[in-house]
Amino acid sequence: MEARSDPNEQMLQVSNIGLSFGGVRAIENVSFDIHRGEVRAIIGPNGAGKSSMLNVINGFYHPQEGEITYKGETRKQMRPHIAAANGISRTFQNIALFKGMSTLDNIMTGRNTKMRKNLLLQALHIGPAKREEIEHREFVENIIDFLEIQAIRKTHVGRLPYGMQKRVELGRALAAEPELLLLDEPMAGMNLEEKEDMCRFVLDVNEQFGTTIALIEHDMVMDISDRVVVLDYGKKIADGTPEEVRSNQAVVDAYLGVAHDA
Repeated sequence: MEARSDPNEQMLQVSNIGLSFGGVRAIENVSFDIHRGEVRAIIGPNGAGKSSMLNVINGFYHPQEGEITYKGETRKQMRPHIAAANGISRTFQNIALFKGMSTLDNIMTGRNTKMRKNLLLQALHIGPAKREEIEHREFVENIIDFLEIQAIRKTHVGRLPYGMQKRVELGRALAAEPELLLLDEPMAGMNLEEKEDMCRFVLDVNEQFGTTIALIEHDMVMDISDRVVVLDYGKKIADGTPEEVRSNQAVVDAYLGVAHDA
């Protein structure tokens, strides 16, 4: 597919990242970058370190080695609140929604970082806080329209099918107006029709909103990505266009389960 990104504008660089849990090496000396405006896929067999890498990028995990450069600022580790304040939003491999709340209210929680009025005024729902909430609700209603989930806006998400919950979680991430959107297996557990819908929404978010996207996925990722980085046993084994990665023998071996040399 034709790249939508600017290869001269680097949004994020992870450099020589190393992450261990006790004696387990989850990520080992991994480096790659993400260009502004692209869809960047992170793939690999189960246990390759993909979700751990996303957790490093948005600060849930703190690497013992390496550094992260985001929008020109380099730090040894990210913090979740700093990531959120600087335009990084994400979805999770296991859905993390408030099951007893409606679709609308779940997506509204994504606006928390955008709310400026003090908590007392928000609780009383008066004056400037009331006007601010109305503005945020209008923004969320636009997301609901974009994701074509108007019919479930008042439905408690715990009553929704799995694929629709995934769409609501995407809506909550979009509510934060991210510059960099991290998607951890957004199509996992979906049927073919749901996967095709999610692919369409991912591309629309990228093209219409200009959002840079990094995603982990197994299915269809080659069809929607500009570049792909491949991890295996915590190490980077390939990095390039989908065509380059498809023809990389190390990638073929990893997915076929070819034994590694001792």
